[in-house]
Amino acid sequence: MTLTRLETPPAEKTCQLVTLGCKVNQYETQLVKEALEKNGYREAGENETADLCVVNTCTVTATGDSKGRKLIRQLSKNNPGTKILVMGCYATRDPKTVSELPGVFEVVTDKRELPDILERHGIVDMPTGISEFEGRKRAYVKVQDGCILRCTYCIIPQVRPGLQSRSPEDIEEEVRRLVGNGFKEIVLTGIHVGHFGVDTTRGKSGKAPFRLWHLFRKLDQIPGDWRMRLSSVEAAEIHDDFISAAADCEHLCPQFHPSLQSGSDTVLRRMKRRYYVSRFLEKLQMMRERLNHPSFTTDVIVGFPGETDEEFAETLRACEDAEFMKIHVFPFSARKGTPAATYEDQVTAEVRQERCQQLAELERDLAQKFYRTLIDQELEVLVERECEERPGWVRGTDRWYAPVVCPGSSADLGKFVIARGTQDHREYLEADRI
Repeated sequence: MTLTRLETPPAEKTCQLVTLGCKVNQYETQLVKEALEKNGYREAGENETADLCVVNTCTVTATGDSKGRKLIRQLSKNNPGTKILVMGCYATRDPKTVSELPGVFEVVTDKRELPDILERHGIVDMPTGISEFEGRKRAYVKVQDGCILRCTYCIIPQVRPGLQSRSPEDIEEEVRRLVGNGFKEIVLTGIHVGHFGVDTTRGKSGKAPFRLWHLFRKLDQIPGDWRMRLSSVEAAEIHDDFISAAADCEHLCPQFHPSLQSGSDTVLRRMKRRYYVSRFLEKLQMMRERLNHPSFTTDVIVGFPGETDEEFAETLRACEDAEFMKIHVFPFSARKGTPAATYEDQVTAEVRQERCQQLAELERDLAQKFYRTLIDQELEVLVERECEERPGWVRGTDRWYAPVVCPGSSADLGKFVIARGTQDHREYLEADRI
């Protein structure tokens, strides 16, 4: 819905962009930023009023909605007279509430319409991909959008419905550009990455499928000193073709993020997930047998409605059996508009918090166990920051996504350094430079 009109921007108009939420949102904000820069905008300085503010919102939880509203009010207060364009999942889910917030002149309810909306306001040169990823040592590349699953706890299929995959040619061109601009790690991301390509061949007989594993084989041909990582993959999408391609790719990191969500089959059924725990674990074992010591990270929702002590204990056992290196632990948050929000037997906040702490404690044990396997191993570390608490040392991430601390300086930021693991800790792996 359009609330007012933005005139064609003269040179040196100022803007401010703020992102809430996932890697996909961060990518989409970067795309808008580059579009604005091409059309005469620059980012406002620290004490400068922005003529245009862009807010990319998240609606995964009610807290995300609240953060979005608070942020918009803050931007309006700190930038008197600014025009605020709001996009993202919260804008899609509740455009009326968003449009009534101070300073808001445009609410983008469907990101597919963003180029047309920007063109109406004088932003006519919309890039097909990004060239930079300001403030980051790795770049995210969005390969697809949308989700067609119906997990009972998730609002995202309602705000990003259907599937829309980008063309492999556009993705390849973008990755080549980012690698050429010095980015050492490219993360392939999307709303449901494993469904990349599904929409391009559905109902179109005669067209050869081109799926996720075809994509990373294609991108692996890009030369240079760089590496590629998948943001996530569903266990149901791990199969022989996927594993064979992963084993063949020189640039692909041996770290994968299949979301477990629960280690209890009965909870998984209530969630409407597509696997049994035993099959999930089998998929990880298949990868361990054919890949070079892969690491696995995951998401787990704690305190799903009706989760009993025994069901939570099953989750703890499944995480131990999976030997995850990292677990993103989320207490269940009832999301209005999802089936799970109406389920009886909601778990109390106190129990959810206690279980989160138990799982977080297990995660630290499992992380240290994996770090121990990297002692005396040669590590390729992407240096991300200096250690303020330890002068002369830097912190980064290796190919397995393990956090590594090793000797270094500001000259190493954004570069690969080669190190050897020397000591495991619960929060990181210590290493010596080679």
